[in-house]
Amino acid sequence: MTHLLRSTKALSWKRRCSIGRAVVGEYTEPDIYLIEDDIVIVSSLNIYSLMNNLENLGYSSWLDDKLDPKQAMHEIARVVSVHKESYLISKGGEEVFAELSGNLMYSADSTLDLPTTGDWVYADFFDDDSHAIIYGLMPRRTLLKRKSVGKKVDFQLVAANVDVAFIVQSLNENFNLRRLERYLVMVNAAGIRPVILLSKCDLVSELEMNTLKAEALSIAPDVEVLALSSVSQQNISVLLGALKAGETYCLLGSSGVGKTTLLNCILGDGVFKTGSVSKIESKGRHTTTARQLVQLENGAIILDTPGMRELGAISVDEGLDETFADVVELTHQCRFSNCSHTNEKGCAVLSAIEADELLGARYQSYLKMKKESDFNEMSYLEKKAKDKNFGKMIKSVMKNKQR
Repeated sequence: MTHLLRSTKALSWKRRCSIGRAVVGEYTEPDIYLIEDDIVIVSSLNIYSLMNNLENLGYSSWLDDKLDPKQAMHEIARVVSVHKESYLISKGGEEVFAELSGNLMYSADSTLDLPTTGDWVYADFFDDDSHAIIYGLMPRRTLLKRKSVGKKVDFQLVAANVDVAFIVQSLNENFNLRRLERYLVMVNAAGIRPVILLSKCDLVSELEMNTLKAEALSIAPDVEVLALSSVSQQNISVLLGALKAGETYCLLGSSGVGKTTLLNCILGDGVFKTGSVSKIESKGRHTTTARQLVQLENGAIILDTPGMRELGAISVDEGLDETFADVVELTHQCRFSNCSHTNEKGCAVLSAIEADELLGARYQSYLKMKKESDFNEMSYLEKKAKDKNFGKMIKSVMKNKQR
């Protein structure tokens, strides 16, 4: 099979091939490309090698029909890590320092329009791939985000295109069901499959471990829960056996729960720094300061994230409904459709709490996060509207000055 690309603009065959995975799959013999007035013969072996590099980074068929023809002059790469306004990206080989193009930077309405770790981007590479410029984002299959820390109402992006999120809770004083619920809401809202890892099981008795595991299952009955220890190696082999080549995993959890220690245990080389935990308060020190993708020997891709002390909720209605499915189901069983679940007769929620079928603390947690999410979303939309109006005003002033 031979393909002839007709173009009035010079295109690098390497760049053109890097965005055509669906087409690449059809190549069975060398292909002919018309680049201005020159005909270039391209070996299909080189094309397959190029695409294999991207697939090793997690590129999947889901992206095939998401390719933007307007970005055909650029190569595809994945964001490996983000450090403030600078990026490290890779197209399957060395990691390359990259920065945003001016158009991408200044046309972004919010942080949602900027790259984060795990994103697939369109980029140009320069000087023997020593540095690059990012020109655009590919659609995200999943996006893990939270409200930005502090009073500012905006999104803070955690990671994109993650398949499985390992939510790490340690089996010591750090174990907290309400915090676990927040992580579950964030992960479910992103459309990512959650798995709960109960770390440091060597610090508790088997009875206590099973009790805490049962508590975790009580709020997430459909989620896999695994107790493990980086010290005794308990269930580490089980975790390693579950990691699949080409899939992207992330570790989520508060500081001190053992995420970095667990990652070093998985990698087996201790490349990440670890911090101690105060025995008095069980509060950990931040040892991961940036989100970074790491490829394992079996081809799986794993992402460590900084410990999160704040998990502000914003625009997480779907995540709330999935995480608190039991509460939502009860609200639909109330006698009155406008039941406020405070003192009405026939309220299924209150009846469940009185019968100890629903913990009052769980219901209060649901109410708190829903109220917080609604308030933050309203504030965010108001902020966007103000920013948009301010932008229109600036354009109007500049236009009048030019007259």
